[in-house]
Amino acid sequence: MSDIIQLLPDSVANQIAAGEVVQRPASALKELIENAIDSGADKIQIIIKDAGKSLIQVIDNGCGMSMTDARMCFERHATSKIRKAEDLFAIRTMGFRGEAMASIAAIAQVELKSRRYEDELGTCIRIEGSEIISQEPVSAMPGTSISVKNLFYNTPARRNFLKGNPVEMRHINDEFQRVALANPEVFFTLHHDGNEVYHLPAGSLKQRLIHLFGNAYNQKLVPVEETTSIIGLKGYIGKPEFAKKTRGEQFFFVNNRYIRDPYLNHAVLNAYEEVLSPDSFPLYVLFIDIDPSKIDINVHPTKTEIKYQDEKAIYAIIRSAVKRSLGKYNISPTLDFNQETGFSQMITQKAHEDIIPPQIAFNPDFNPFTAAKNERELPFLRNSGEERKSVTKNWGSLYEIVQPDPKQKTFELPGNRNIEIGDQNIQATSKQIFQLHNRFIISQIKSGFMLIDQQSAHERILYERFAQQLESRQGASQQSLFPQTVTLNGSDFELVKDLLPDIQSLGFQIREFGKNTLIIEGIPADIGPNISELAMLEHLIEGFKNNQSALKLNKRDSLARALARNTSIKSGVALSSDEMNTLIDELFACEMPNISLSGRPIISTFTLEELIQRFEK
Repeated sequence: MSDIIQLLPDSVANQIAAGEVVQRPASALKELIENAIDSGADKIQIIIKDAGKSLIQVIDNGCGMSMTDARMCFERHATSKIRKAEDLFAIRTMGFRGEAMASIAAIAQVELKSRRYEDELGTCIRIEGSEIISQEPVSAMPGTSISVKNLFYNTPARRNFLKGNPVEMRHINDEFQRVALANPEVFFTLHHDGNEVYHLPAGSLKQRLIHLFGNAYNQKLVPVEETTSIIGLKGYIGKPEFAKKTRGEQFFFVNNRYIRDPYLNHAVLNAYEEVLSPDSFPLYVLFIDIDPSKIDINVHPTKTEIKYQDEKAIYAIIRSAVKRSLGKYNISPTLDFNQETGFSQMITQKAHEDIIPPQIAFNPDFNPFTAAKNERELPFLRNSGEERKSVTKNWGSLYEIVQPDPKQKTFELPGNRNIEIGDQNIQATSKQIFQLHNRFIISQIKSGFMLIDQQSAHERILYERFAQQLESRQGASQQSLFPQTVTLNGSDFELVKDLLPDIQSLGFQIREFGKNTLIIEGIPADIGPNISELAMLEHLIEGFKNNQSALKLNKRDSLARALARNTSIKSGVALSSDEMNTLIDELFACEMPNISLSGRPIISTFTLEELIQRFEK
C-alpha cells in the first residue's frame, strides 16, 4: 500500500489559512490598515468599492518596502515584527504572525506598489491566487499602496456566503472605527463608491470620538484615568442618561489593540450598577497599557482575545477607576447638606394679618360615582381609521352574565338606596373592568376574573399589526408638521439604508439628506403624537440591533418587535374604561393573545373556586 499523507501545496495551505484570517472584506481591511500603522504612517487613505467585494485599497505614507521585502511579504510566516520566540512576549505592533498578506493573496487579485524614502524607484507586484504575475520597478510616492480586487474570486462558495453590500459595509465601518479610535494621531479618510464616508484629522482621543460619532458626544463623555503598578488606564465613559439598549459603542484596547473581553466588560457594568438599569449599556472607550510580558495575545488569528496573568487585579482596578470617575464628575447621586438655601429661607416673613389664605372652589353637586361621558380614546389604540375588528374565538362568552335569583328582587346599598337587580343600568355595567397600580387590568368574567399586563398586551397588538403591514407593505403614515433631521454614525446610517424599504412599509417617511444624515417627514399613523420622531428612530435602530444579536430573528420580525416595544403603552400609564375595553377587544382579536413578545403570559385567570379556597384555609 502506497503512502497517503502528502504535503499540501502552498497555494492550498494559504487558502486554508485564509479561512481563519479573512472571513469577509472587513477582515482583509483590518489587516491592511494594521500593516500601514506598523509601517509608521501618519496618513492613511482607504478606498472601497462594492462594499469591499470589488476593491479594497489602502494607501499610506509609511516607511515603504524594498524590492526583496515586497516579494517576501506574500510568503507564509514572513514578518518584520519578530525574530525569535522570546519576541512573542514583547509585542507592541499590530501584526506579527506573517499570515495576513499570504492569506489575502491566496483568495484575491492583489497589486502592491511600494517605495522607501531613500529609493528613487519603487516596485510593483501583481499576484493572483498566490501566483506572482509580474514584478517590475515603477515610479511611486514614498510609502505603500495595496489594492485587493475581487475578493474570493477563486473560492465562489466563500463569496456566495457574503451578505449584501449594506451589511458588509457595516462590518467595514466597525473595523475602521476600532482602528481609528486606537490611533487618533493618524489622519484617516474612507471613501466608498466615490463618496467620502469619513474624514478624520489627527487629534486627541476626544476629538476623534466626536468626529466618529457626532458633536452630541461632547456632552456625553466623562474622562477616566488611573495609573498603577499593574496597568495604566485612560479613556472615556458615557454618562448614565445616555446609555443605550445595545452594546454598540463599547471599546476596550490593550496596548492600542482592540479586544473583546466579557470579564472586563462586567467590571465596567458593575461600576454602573447603582446608577443604571440592568437592561441599559453605557458607552466606554478605555485603553489599558500593560507590560507585554504579562499578557498573551497569541491566542487567536484575529488577535482579539488576550490572556492575562492577574486578571482579578485588572478587574478591580477598572471597576474602581470607573466608579471614581462617576463620583468625581457628580454623575452618582449625592446629598449636599451645605446648600445655601435653608429651611429658614423657605418660611415667609410676612405679618400674620398680611397673610391671605388660599381660596378653594368646589362643586357641591359633584358625584364621583357618575361615569364621565364622551371619554377620549388614546391615539395608540386607534386602528388606522378602520373600524375595530370583530372579536374572534368566542372570547366574549367569558362575560356571560349569570341569571340572578328571581326571588331576590333588590339589594341594599349604603345610604339606604335600593336598586333592582333587573335594572338595565346594572346589566349594562356587569362587565366590570378596573386598573390595578396603573399596570394591570382586572376584568370580571363569569368564572371569576382575569388579570392582564397592559404593556405586554399592547406590545402584542402592535407587533401583529406591524408584522401585517410589513407583509402587505401598506402601513399608514401621518405627515410631520416640521420634518426632523437626524445624523447617525456610519454604521447606523448603513443599517438604516439597508432597512429603509421595510421602515417605509411601517409608515415612516424617511429620505437621505447628505452624509450620514436623514430627514424624517412622517411617522406611522398608529403611533401617538407625543412621541419624538428622533427618539423613535434611535430606539428602533437600537431595538433592531438588540433583536438581531440576542434573538437571531429575521429582518422584518426584528423591526416589528422593536417598534412595538418602543411605542406601546408602558406600565404606570392610567387608562380610562373605554381605553381598557378597546385594549381587551384588540388583544383577543390577535392570533396569539396569551403570549407576550418575550414568551411570558399576558393573561392570568383566577376562578371563584380558587378565591374561596384561599379564605377557607
